[in-house]
Amino acid sequence: MIAISDIKQMSVSERLRTIEILWDSLRSDDSVDSCAWHGDVLRARRAKVEAGEGVFLSISELRTRLQQSAS
Repeated sequence: MIAISDIKQMSVSERLRTIEILWDSLRSDDSVDSCAWHGDVLRARRAKVEAGEGVFLSISELRTRLQQSAS
C-alpha cells in the first residue's frame, strides 16, 4: 500500500501520470461496472450534440462557472 506521505512527495506530473495509470487499469478491468445512469447521461448528451443543441464551454468559461457555483 502506498502511504499518502509518499504521494505528497511526488511531483504534480508524477501524480497525474499515476492517476492515468489507475484509470487505465480500471478501464481494462471487467469486474468494474459503470452505473446504468452513466450510460443514460452519455446517450442524452450525444443526442443533444447530434441534434445541434450541445453547449460547449471553453476552459476559461468552465473555470468561471465552477468558481460561481462554489461561492
